[in-house]
Amino acid sequence: MNIKKFFNMRVLMGFIFLSFVFSAVYVLIKLTIAPTVAPNSQIIIRVKSDYILMLLQSVFGIVAMLFPGFLIKKVRLSIPSFMLIAYAIFLYCAIYLGEFRSFYYNVPHWDTVLHTFSGAMLGSFGFSFITILNKTDTVPMNLSPLFVAVFTFCFAVSLGSFWEIYEFSADYIFHTNMQKYMLENGTRLIGQDALMDTMKDLMVDIVGAFVISSIGYVSLRYKKGWMEMFQMKITK
Repeated sequence: MNIKKFFNMRVLMGFIFLSFVFSAVYVLIKLTIAPTVAPNSQIIIRVKSDYILMLLQSVFGIVAMLFPGFLIKKVRLSIPSFMLIAYAIFLYCAIYLGEFRSFYYNVPHWDTVLHTFSGAMLGSFGFSFITILNKTDTVPMNLSPLFVAVFTFCFAVSLGSFWEIYEFSADYIFHTNMQKYMLENGTRLIGQDALMDTMKDLMVDIVGAFVISSIGYVSLRYKKGWMEMFQMKITK
Protein backbone atom coordinates (compact mmCIF):
# COMPACT_ATOMS: atom_id res chain seq x y z
CA MET A 1 0.00 0.00 0.00
CA ASN A 2 1.53 3.36 -0.96
CA ILE A 3 1.55 6.34 1.39
CA LYS A 4 -1.16 8.26 -0.51
CA LYS A 5 -3.63 5.37 -0.41
CA PHE A 6 -2.84 4.73 3.25
CA PHE A 7 -3.43 8.40 4.08
CA ASN A 8 -6.72 8.47 2.19
CA MET A 9 -7.88 5.32 3.98
CA ARG A 10 -6.97 6.77 7.38
CA VAL A 11 -8.83 9.99 6.58
CA LEU A 12 -11.94 8.06 5.54
CA MET A 13 -11.82 5.76 8.57
CA GLY A 14 -11.27 8.74 10.88
CA PHE A 15 -14.15 10.69 9.35
CA ILE A 16 -16.59 7.80 9.75
CA PHE A 17 -15.41 7.06 13.30
CA LEU A 18 -15.83 10.70 14.36
CA SER A 19 -19.26 10.84 12.71
CA PHE A 20 -20.36 8.03 15.04
CA VAL A 21 -18.83 9.74 18.08
CA PHE A 22 -20.48 13.09 17.35
CA SER A 23 -23.75 11.33 16.53
CA ALA A 24 -23.68 9.60 19.92
CA VAL A 25 -23.17 12.93 21.68
CA TYR A 26 -25.96 14.53 19.67
CA VAL A 27 -28.33 11.67 20.47
CA LEU A 28 -27.58 11.85 24.19
CA ILE A 29 -28.57 15.52 24.15
CA LYS A 30 -31.74 14.92 22.13
CA LEU A 31 -32.67 11.96 24.31
CA THR A 32 -33.14 14.23 27.33
CA ILE A 33 -35.68 16.47 25.61
CA ALA A 34 -37.46 14.10 23.22
CA PRO A 35 -41.08 13.16 24.03
CA THR A 36 -41.88 9.61 25.08
CA VAL A 37 -44.92 9.43 22.80
CA ALA A 38 -45.38 11.30 19.54
CA PRO A 39 -48.23 13.83 19.53
CA ASN A 40 -51.20 13.26 17.26
CA SER A 41 -50.12 15.20 14.19
CA GLN A 42 -49.20 14.68 10.57
CA ILE A 43 -45.60 15.72 11.28
CA ILE A 44 -43.20 12.87 12.02
CA ILE A 45 -41.50 13.58 15.36
CA ARG A 46 -38.72 11.42 16.77
CA VAL A 47 -39.45 10.06 20.25
CA LYS A 48 -37.18 8.63 22.95
CA SER A 49 -37.24 5.10 21.50
CA ASP A 50 -35.97 6.50 18.18
CA TYR A 51 -33.02 8.15 19.89
CA ILE A 52 -32.33 5.04 21.97
CA LEU A 53 -32.04 3.11 18.71
CA MET A 54 -29.69 5.75 17.28
CA LEU A 55 -27.58 5.59 20.45
CA LEU A 56 -27.33 1.80 20.26
CA GLN A 57 -26.34 2.03 16.61
CA SER A 58 -23.78 4.78 17.28
CA VAL A 59 -22.14 2.79 20.06
CA PHE A 60 -22.13 -0.29 17.85
CA GLY A 61 -20.55 1.74 15.06
CA ILE A 62 -17.80 3.05 17.35
CA VAL A 63 -16.96 -0.44 18.59
CA ALA A 64 -17.14 -1.87 15.06
CA MET A 65 -14.73 0.78 13.77
CA LEU A 66 -12.23 -0.03 16.53
CA PHE A 67 -12.48 -3.80 16.02
CA PRO A 68 -10.24 -4.10 12.89
CA GLY A 69 -7.49 -2.15 14.66
CA PHE A 70 -7.72 -4.57 17.59
CA LEU A 71 -7.34 -7.55 15.25
CA ILE A 72 -4.42 -5.95 13.43
CA LYS A 73 -2.51 -5.15 16.64
CA LYS A 74 -3.42 -8.05 18.93
CA VAL A 75 -3.90 -10.92 16.48
CA ARG A 76 -1.44 -9.55 13.88
CA LEU A 77 -4.08 -9.91 11.22
CA SER A 78 -3.30 -8.36 7.85
CA ILE A 79 -6.49 -7.00 6.26
CA PRO A 80 -6.57 -5.74 2.65
CA SER A 81 -7.09 -1.99 2.56
CA PHE A 82 -10.04 -2.14 0.19
CA MET A 83 -11.82 -4.50 2.59
CA LEU A 84 -11.33 -2.01 5.43
CA ILE A 85 -12.69 0.76 3.22
CA ALA A 86 -15.71 -1.32 2.15
CA TYR A 87 -16.32 -2.26 5.80
CA ALA A 88 -16.23 1.38 6.95
CA ILE A 89 -18.46 2.60 4.12
CA PHE A 90 -20.94 -0.20 4.88
CA LEU A 91 -21.14 0.87 8.53
CA TYR A 92 -21.63 4.50 7.50
CA CYS A 93 -24.41 3.59 5.08
CA ALA A 94 -26.11 1.27 7.55
CA ILE A 95 -25.88 3.38 10.69
CA TYR A 96 -25.53 7.05 9.82
CA LEU A 97 -27.38 7.19 6.52
CA GLY A 98 -29.79 4.38 7.37
CA GLU A 99 -30.89 5.43 10.87
CA PHE A 100 -29.88 9.08 11.31
CA ARG A 101 -30.80 10.23 7.81
CA SER A 102 -33.79 7.84 7.57
CA PHE A 103 -32.60 6.15 4.37
CA TYR A 104 -34.28 2.93 5.55
CA TYR A 105 -37.63 4.68 5.22
CA ASN A 106 -36.99 7.09 2.36
CA VAL A 107 -34.71 5.20 -0.05
CA PRO A 108 -36.33 2.15 -1.70
CA HIS A 109 -34.55 -1.17 -1.03
CA TRP A 110 -31.77 0.51 1.00
CA ASP A 111 -31.96 -2.16 3.72
CA THR A 112 -32.14 -4.98 1.15
CA VAL A 113 -28.99 -3.84 -0.64
CA LEU A 114 -27.08 -3.46 2.62
CA HIS A 115 -28.07 -6.90 3.91
CA THR A 116 -27.12 -8.52 0.60
CA PHE A 117 -23.74 -6.84 0.81
CA SER A 118 -23.33 -7.83 4.47
CA GLY A 119 -24.00 -11.48 3.58
CA ALA A 120 -21.23 -11.33 0.99
CA MET A 121 -18.90 -9.47 3.36
CA LEU A 122 -19.43 -11.99 6.17
CA GLY A 123 -18.87 -14.77 3.65
CA SER A 124 -15.55 -13.20 2.68
CA PHE A 125 -14.55 -13.06 6.34
CA GLY A 126 -15.57 -16.70 6.83
CA PHE A 127 -13.58 -17.69 3.74
CA SER A 128 -10.48 -15.96 5.14
CA PHE A 129 -10.97 -17.53 8.55
CA ILE A 130 -11.24 -21.10 7.34
CA THR A 131 -8.39 -20.76 4.85
CA ILE A 132 -6.16 -19.33 7.60
CA LEU A 133 -6.88 -22.46 9.65
CA ASN A 134 -6.38 -24.63 6.59
CA LYS A 135 -2.88 -23.27 6.00
CA THR A 136 -1.69 -22.79 9.57
CA ASP A 137 1.16 -24.85 11.02
CA THR A 138 -0.40 -25.23 14.47
CA VAL A 139 -3.76 -26.66 13.36
CA PRO A 140 -3.05 -29.24 10.64
CA MET A 141 -6.08 -29.33 8.34
CA ASN A 142 -6.52 -30.24 4.71
CA LEU A 143 -9.97 -29.13 3.71
CA SER A 144 -11.67 -29.63 0.36
CA PRO A 145 -12.95 -26.60 -1.62
CA LEU A 146 -16.51 -27.81 -1.10
CA PHE A 147 -16.08 -27.90 2.68
CA VAL A 148 -14.58 -24.40 2.67
CA ALA A 149 -17.50 -23.13 0.57
CA VAL A 150 -20.10 -24.76 2.83
CA PHE A 151 -18.39 -23.41 5.94
CA THR A 152 -18.25 -19.93 4.39
CA PHE A 153 -21.96 -20.05 3.61
CA CYS A 154 -22.97 -21.34 7.05
CA PHE A 155 -20.67 -18.86 8.80
CA ALA A 156 -22.21 -15.87 7.03
CA VAL A 157 -25.81 -17.03 7.46
CA SER A 158 -25.23 -17.79 11.16
CA LEU A 159 -23.87 -14.31 11.86
CA GLY A 160 -26.75 -12.81 9.90
CA SER A 161 -29.18 -14.77 12.07
CA PHE A 162 -27.44 -13.60 15.26
CA TRP A 163 -27.86 -10.03 14.03
CA GLU A 164 -31.60 -10.54 13.63
CA ILE A 165 -31.73 -11.93 17.19
CA TYR A 166 -29.90 -8.81 18.35
CA GLU A 167 -32.46 -6.62 16.57
CA PHE A 168 -35.36 -8.55 18.14
CA SER A 169 -33.77 -8.33 21.61
CA ALA A 170 -33.14 -4.59 21.30
CA ASP A 171 -36.72 -3.98 20.13
CA TYR A 172 -38.12 -6.08 22.99
CA ILE A 173 -35.99 -4.51 25.73
CA PHE A 174 -35.77 -0.87 24.61
CA HIS A 175 -38.96 -0.66 22.50
CA THR A 176 -36.98 0.42 19.45
CA ASN A 177 -37.79 -0.31 15.81
CA MET A 178 -34.73 -2.11 14.48
CA GLN A 179 -36.89 -4.78 12.87
CA LYS A 180 -39.00 -2.09 11.21
CA TYR A 181 -42.25 -3.57 12.49
CA MET A 182 -43.51 0.01 12.65
CA LEU A 183 -43.68 2.71 10.00
CA GLU A 184 -41.74 5.93 10.52
CA ASN A 185 -44.86 7.61 11.92
CA GLY A 186 -45.23 4.89 14.59
CA THR A 187 -48.00 2.85 12.94
CA ARG A 188 -47.56 -0.80 13.89
CA LEU A 189 -47.60 -3.37 11.11
CA ILE A 190 -49.65 -6.56 11.50
CA GLY A 191 -49.12 -10.20 10.54
CA GLN A 192 -46.76 -10.94 7.68
CA ASP A 193 -46.14 -7.23 7.14
CA ALA A 194 -44.54 -7.07 10.59
CA LEU A 195 -42.32 -10.07 9.77
CA MET A 196 -41.43 -8.90 6.28
CA ASP A 197 -38.28 -6.95 7.18
CA THR A 198 -36.72 -9.74 9.25
CA MET A 199 -37.49 -12.48 6.74
CA LYS A 200 -36.33 -10.37 3.80
CA ASP A 201 -33.08 -9.62 5.61
CA LEU A 202 -32.44 -13.33 6.21
CA MET A 203 -33.23 -14.17 2.60
CA VAL A 204 -30.87 -11.60 1.10
CA ASP A 205 -28.19 -12.56 3.65
CA ILE A 206 -28.45 -16.07 2.23
CA VAL A 207 -28.20 -14.76 -1.34
CA GLY A 208 -25.06 -12.73 -0.57
CA ALA A 209 -23.47 -15.62 1.32
CA PHE A 210 -24.29 -18.08 -1.45
CA VAL A 211 -22.77 -15.86 -4.14
CA ILE A 212 -19.48 -15.36 -2.30
CA SER A 213 -19.22 -19.02 -1.23
CA SER A 214 -19.85 -20.13 -4.82
CA ILE A 215 -17.13 -17.80 -6.09
CA GLY A 216 -14.83 -19.12 -3.38
CA TYR A 217 -15.53 -22.72 -4.34
CA VAL A 218 -14.77 -22.14 -8.02
CA SER A 219 -11.67 -20.15 -7.09
CA LEU A 220 -10.30 -22.95 -4.91
CA ARG A 221 -11.48 -25.86 -7.03
CA TYR A 222 -9.97 -24.57 -10.26
CA LYS A 223 -7.17 -22.50 -8.68
CA LYS A 224 -8.42 -19.24 -10.17
CA GLY A 225 -7.10 -17.07 -7.34
CA TRP A 226 -10.20 -14.88 -7.34
CA MET A 227 -10.44 -14.83 -3.54
CA GLU A 228 -6.84 -13.81 -2.93
CA MET A 229 -7.87 -10.15 -2.92
CA PHE A 230 -10.22 -10.90 -0.01
CA GLN A 231 -7.69 -12.96 1.91
CA MET A 232 -6.80 -11.84 5.42
CA LYS A 233 -3.57 -13.28 6.75
CA ILE A 234 -1.82 -13.71 10.06
CA THR A 235 1.52 -11.91 9.99
CA LYS A 236 4.46 -13.27 11.94
